[in-house]
Order: sequence, then structure tokens, then C-alpha cells
Amino acid sequence: MNRKRTGMRAILAAVAALAVLTTACGSSNSASGVPEDGSPLPVSIMSMYFTPEPPGPDNVVVQEFEKRTNTDLNITWVSPNSYGDKVNVTLASGDMPDLMLVDDAFSAQLRTMVQQGAFWDLTPYIDDYPNLKKFPEESWINTKQADGKNYGIPRVRPVDGGSFLFLRKDWLDNLNMDVPQTTDELYETLRAFTEDDPDGNGQNDTIGFTGLVTQSNMGTYSGIVSAFTQNNGDWKDVDGKLVNVNLMPEMREALEWLSNAYADGLISEDLAVLKESQTKDQLNAGRAGASQNTVEAAWEPTEAQRKSNPDADFLPLVSMNGYVNKDGGFFGMFVIPKSVPEDKMKKLLELMDYGASEEGGTLASYGLEGVHYDEENGIKTVTEQAKADIVASQALGQVFIQYDPYLRAYRSGMPQDVFERNKQIIDERAKISMPDKAIGLYSETNVSAGPELGKDIQDIKTKIVLGKLPLSAWDEFVEKLKTNPDLQKITEELNEAYAQRQTAS
Repeated sequence: MNRKRTGMRAILAAVAALAVLTTACGSSNSASGVPEDGSPLPVSIMSMYFTPEPPGPDNVVVQEFEKRTNTDLNITWVSPNSYGDKVNVTLASGDMPDLMLVDDAFSAQLRTMVQQGAFWDLTPYIDDYPNLKKFPEESWINTKQADGKNYGIPRVRPVDGGSFLFLRKDWLDNLNMDVPQTTDELYETLRAFTEDDPDGNGQNDTIGFTGLVTQSNMGTYSGIVSAFTQNNGDWKDVDGKLVNVNLMPEMREALEWLSNAYADGLISEDLAVLKESQTKDQLNAGRAGASQNTVEAAWEPTEAQRKSNPDADFLPLVSMNGYVNKDGGFFGMFVIPKSVPEDKMKKLLELMDYGASEEGGTLASYGLEGVHYDEENGIKTVTEQAKADIVASQALGQVFIQYDPYLRAYRSGMPQDVFERNKQIIDERAKISMPDKAIGLYSETNVSAGPELGKDIQDIKTKIVLGKLPLSAWDEFVEKLKTNPDLQKITEELNEAYAQRQTAS
């Protein structure tokens, strides 16, 4: 009996020892969350993808990324169509991955969780990661929370080269016209594009500008409006205070310009119901001479037109009335929950820093040279193998991103001369571009009442442009808007947040 007990104790001791050994050797073990034996760091990630299918765990580039970074990546890929809902559910559950892309860096839910200490404050650590530090200053400033601290790694985007006006340079040449610099000149350009047979086919089949408005904003016409207001977004800094641009006389001037252009048939007749795909069809078919999009997007209709007209050329404008928008420098951010130990958090920053390097960023977005892409004169051309292996900036490149100020200068198939011209346009824009002063500012009233108020404002704008209401109706509306209690409260709250941000920075 004693021998049996002794034997059983020995077996139990051996099992316990084996369990300890197994735990020590094969896990992220200790409180640090980092394997002590040098085995791959387990990393859970949630992000979105824009490819037809997401990369799987056996994806050749994911595996190569793991090899180079000594990690074991467990990536949950979510369609952008349902990403916002997935974020909300995941945040509410409290069961978050190590790295999680939040597409709205300033949602009420995220703000509350930041205040509750749910995420790592990364502000003291960023200087130790040189590639993340290379992100534009705007990317970090514009993702700061109310306390002036960074609780996420920006999914970096260029600050210049964003959505603005572009037009047919070859049509200008055909008509012996210069590139318009002012809205008065632009009006005359669109008139000529509509009435003076710019394509020389002897038919009255062209329109000056194609674009749409939405229920909440001016859509494709926002660049024209911004040229009048000299402002990016709905809020303008006037003597250190934010003022809603709809209360300013420049907005009236913009609406008058657009309503005249509509009455003269220079812009889309069906702008209130037009779909984006339809505007692209008009441009690609050579029926419209101008629109608005990012710098590199102007290549799409150019390429389509050059199949039948080798001289076709859509030129992105540097500015209008001396004005052009500057973008925020981010599209969401990756947060790290405070449940992740500090040592592992630093390893995650190290991982993201590698992803922001030239080597890491190229691997994530383009894969392996000679297999997934070929490079000549600084231009990377993707291969069919890249498509087969789901290698693209729209997949793993959504997680690991190298900052490229000329990201919006190039599209696949673009010739060198267009690429170089686009880079010059971006450089010129960078000298004068203006940011949105209200990015990230929080107003509780704006969350609750802002969307409906915005729809009301846009509804009357659209009716005025379409000629359904006279311009005097806008004057009456603005007088009421000035005393609207919701707008007054939003203005007060945003200015409080604006002052707090300036103090914090």
C-alpha cells in the first residue's frame, strides 16, 4: 500500500514537472507576455481587407513576415462593409486582440474606453521607434485624444494628394485655354467644355463637370466650395475660434456659383441621384471634362480614354483660388489594450515599426520581388502571382504600412512622366494645403443632433443648386441657423475641445 502511494506520488510529481516545463518552453509564459525561449511571439490582430478574399494563415507573405519578425500572427480579417459593427461588438466584449484597428478613432465608445484606461498610452514610447516616428506630424496630432495623448498607431496616409479638382488638359489645349486658377476662370472652362466642342467631334455631347452630392455633404463639389470658403471641413478658425462655414458669406457665394453652373448646364443635371460609378463612366467615356478625386485617381479615366485617344490627359489641379485641402494623415488607428503586458506592448510597437520600414512595408504591400512584383525606375509592377497569392496594399498592407508621401501619385500601369508630374503636383500642394481644424474634436451635442442638422443644411443647399429654391431662401435659413440651439451648443463644445487641444499640445 505504501509502495503504491509512493509510486503514485512519483508519477504525480513527474506530471507536475512536465507541466511546468511545457508551460515554460511553449508559451508566452511569464507576466511579460513574451516567450523566454526565443520562440515566435504570438500576436492577435484585427483589421479590414479590400481584396476579393483575405489572406489566409498559410499565405506566403504572411509566413515570410512571421519569419522575419519571429512572430506567430493570428489575423482576424473583416470586410469593410461590416467593420464598424465588428469594432463596436469587440470593444463592448472587452475581449480584444493585441492589435486592433479602430476605423473611427473618435467614436463615443472609444473615447469612453480611453478615459477608463482601456488602452496603452503610446505617447512616451513612440520616439524609440524610428519608422513610426517618420509618420507625418499631422498623423500623430490628428489622432490625439481629448487629453492630448496618443492611444493608437495611426494607419498612416499621405496628408497631400487627396481629393480635389482635376480636368482635361488636352481639351484645354484644343481650345487654346490656360489651366484655370480661379473659380471665375473655372466657370469659363466648364462653359467651354460644355459648349465649344472640346473633343472636336462636331457633336454637342460633352459636359463641363460630373459629380454628385450626398444627403449629408457636397460630395464631388466640395473642392469648389472649399475654394470659396478657403477652408477644409465645416469649421473654420477665425481669430482663434471655430466658426461654422455655413454662416459665412463665402458659402453663399459658392452656392450662387453652383446654382448658376447648374442653370447653364455646366454640371451634372442629376447630381442629387447620380452614383459614383456613373460619374466614372462619364469620365471614362470622354463625356465629361472635370471632376474631383485623389491625384492618382485621375489616371483611371486618362488610361480609359487613351485606348482611343493617345493625347487624352486628366490633370489634377494644384489649387483653386490659391487653396487646396490637406488630409488628416490617417485612416483609423491600431490600439493596444492595457491587458497586454508592457514588455509585449513594446514588442508590438517593434513589429509595427518593422512594418513601417521600407523592407517591411514593401513586403506587406508588394510581396517578394521577382515573384509578386518587378521594379524598374522606382515603379513596382505587380504580377499575376501577386493576385493569386492575395498580395496587395489592400490586404496585409492595411496592417503594415510604410509612410509614402507619394502614395497618391501612382497607380499600376501609369507611365513615368505622369508619375513624375503627379509627384510635382503633390509637392506644390504641400506648400499651401490647409488642414481640417476640427478633426477629432468632440461635441456630445454633435453626436446626437449633428447628423440631422447636417442633413437639413445639405437639403437646402441641394435645392438651391437645383434651382428649386431661390438664393434668398439660403439667407433666411442662415438667419435661423445662427440662433439654432443645437448649432450654438455644438459650437460651444467644439471650441472648448479646440482650446483644450491647443493647451495640451
